[in-house]
Amino acid sequence: MPIITAPVLTPPTGPPGGGTPVPLPEIGLATASYTDPSGIVWPLTDELAGWFTLSEGVSGLGAVEYEYTSDAQPRGGERLRHAQPQPRSIVWPLYVYSDRDHMEFIERWRALATAFTRTLRPGPDGRRPPGVLEIARPDGSRRRINVWYRSGFQGQGKQGTGILSDTAVITLWAEDPFWVDANTISVHREQGAGRDFLSPYPAVSSSQVLGETTVTNPGDEIVWPTWTITGPASLVEFTVTRDVQTSTGTETYTESFTLDPAEVGHGPLLAGQQVVVRTEPPQVRFEDGSNWLGALNWPEAVLWGLDPGVSDVTFALTGAGAGSAVDLQFNARYQTA
Repeated sequence: MPIITAPVLTPPTGPPGGGTPVPLPEIGLATASYTDPSGIVWPLTDELAGWFTLSEGVSGLGAVEYEYTSDAQPRGGERLRHAQPQPRSIVWPLYVYSDRDHMEFIERWRALATAFTRTLRPGPDGRRPPGVLEIARPDGSRRRINVWYRSGFQGQGKQGTGILSDTAVITLWAEDPFWVDANTISVHREQGAGRDFLSPYPAVSSSQVLGETTVTNPGDEIVWPTWTITGPASLVEFTVTRDVQTSTGTETYTESFTLDPAEVGHGPLLAGQQVVVRTEPPQVRFEDGSNWLGALNWPEAVLWGLDPGVSDVTFALTGAGAGSAVDLQFNARYQTA
């Protein structure tokens, strides 16, 4: 049975209405846009929109800040035990204006204020959905971060402001401080159709090991992939092999988790049936939305992530047949925009 191997990287596209690239502190030449929780895209570096970014006051786009946990050493000093990434605050001055009249300015001001503060309005599930700040480069690459409005849409309160123009110095808060690549990296492994062992030539392939491959995480930080398993399959095992530098040299570690449909009373996956496994936060869903978290081999299961660089990954399916497939997807994470 042939193995069809097709890593896919979605090609980048520019943001809608981004405007002309402008110099931004900490990151250089870029365009910016903001997508509010309702899905409306607001260009932030296009003067023709009726508002634009005052780049001189922008901050919070650089490397992540950390809080250290350390242990005092008997001979003086301390030893770093843990470094915890801290939430990110982004300051974004936005100049809003009208060339026509006061009411046009007010309409723009109100609309933008609503777009940012909408992140504080609870949705149907009780959660407050974030907006998305996106930074695009001249080469078409884009990085995003989820943000919530914190403060700043009060205007300057100076004489002459608030008639045809004003500046809002907005502070945005990001619970996850890392920037995420807008383009999803996908790896696809599929079992091909069977054929006769002796026709036209002798051929042997495993019905269990669907893919032994290297996966490259081009980002700065560990990523937590999403897996989609397509049947037929009766048991699926995902394994990563890591080389870790220690004080005594390089050591090799293996982490894995196994999905067994029988553990939730389903039996083997039939042809075309799908299960989606999310590694952060842990979630396993069958195609009808039912919770299959119990199908994992707890407590041994480790829903591992991909470290920056190259990882050796194996997908092993028992009971694989024509159409059996595994899809891995993730978005690289970065320190800066």
